[in-house]
Amino acid sequence: MPVSLPYALTAELTHRCPLRCPYCSNPVELQKKENELPTDMWLNVLEQASELGVAQIHFTGGEPLLRPDLERLVRRARELDLYVNLITSGVGLTDQRASRLAEAGVDSIQLSVQAASAELADSIAGFPAHELKRQAARRIRAAGLPLHMNVVLHRANLHLLGEIVELCASWGAERLELANAQYYGWAMRNIRQLLPRREQLQEAEAAYARAQERFGDRIELLWILPDYYEEFPKPCMGGWGQLSLTVAPDGRVLPCTAASDIQTLSFENVKERELAWIWRDSPSFNAYRGYDWMPEPCRSCERRELDYGGCRCQAFLLTGDARAADPVCVRSPHRGIVADRVHAAAHGDAGLSVYSYRGR
Repeated sequence: MPVSLPYALTAELTHRCPLRCPYCSNPVELQKKENELPTDMWLNVLEQASELGVAQIHFTGGEPLLRPDLERLVRRARELDLYVNLITSGVGLTDQRASRLAEAGVDSIQLSVQAASAELADSIAGFPAHELKRQAARRIRAAGLPLHMNVVLHRANLHLLGEIVELCASWGAERLELANAQYYGWAMRNIRQLLPRREQLQEAEAAYARAQERFGDRIELLWILPDYYEEFPKPCMGGWGQLSLTVAPDGRVLPCTAASDIQTLSFENVKERELAWIWRDSPSFNAYRGYDWMPEPCRSCERRELDYGGCRCQAFLLTGDARAADPVCVRSPHRGIVADRVHAAAHGDAGLSVYSYRGR
């Protein structure tokens, strides 16, 4: 498989965040403020990304609004003719900040929401943020910016999917990502409390279909599959190190946002290496490219060009071997690991009070 050019770069400006969401995809070991790349290094990363062929920049965190240089980074990205998306909790977004971001040239803002009611949303977030998010949605629209939204779906809110869609539509969202929880980072630590029952998913899928029919083209709805309940795994980002890359707050460069969970790999840093070399030649980015690394049953499977063996991060987290067939796959010898977790979700019960919250 030849190495293509990356189309997107996810810039994790910080791991600091006012929220304490139990499904947070950030690693359990969060980077501290003093380890974050300074402004001049982020500016250099943007320039290198543009030279490499990147077309989109996603500024995220943690909470990127905690970086006072955010507007400067957005402005430079637009000067380099990059599409700029900001992913935020909305906490800290004032009228003035929204105006400055619009003036800097941000193309879209994606605002997260946890539930339709303030009580449940604030319980999930571990912080009284719901009203602040409503105000942020208003400010984003008042600044003339497209409002995109996302919600992570799990056991505590999945049954309220219809109400969540209604809320986001009433706030003026043009696009809503309904993202079933992916079990990395903090979500893996809290999987027993987050993983829904199969019946919940079936009801949510029916609610999603009704929402599509009701809203039509008024709001774009995207459904991110809950792969623990699928027969085959989700594709690995178009193949490991093929379509995008992530720069962590400390400068490490990752093939995807969850890759730092793979403890058997060492990831190069923009403080020491050029982004182009890391993308094309680094051992970490070449570790699982193509098909030669694959063991059976993946190597001879006709689906290997569809799902690339599944998720390497998930394989490592569940088996300790990043080369293993993704345990989600029905053909994987490790499928029983996922089956046991699904069985536990069907027969267990949990509440918000037993979550492990990040930062606590």
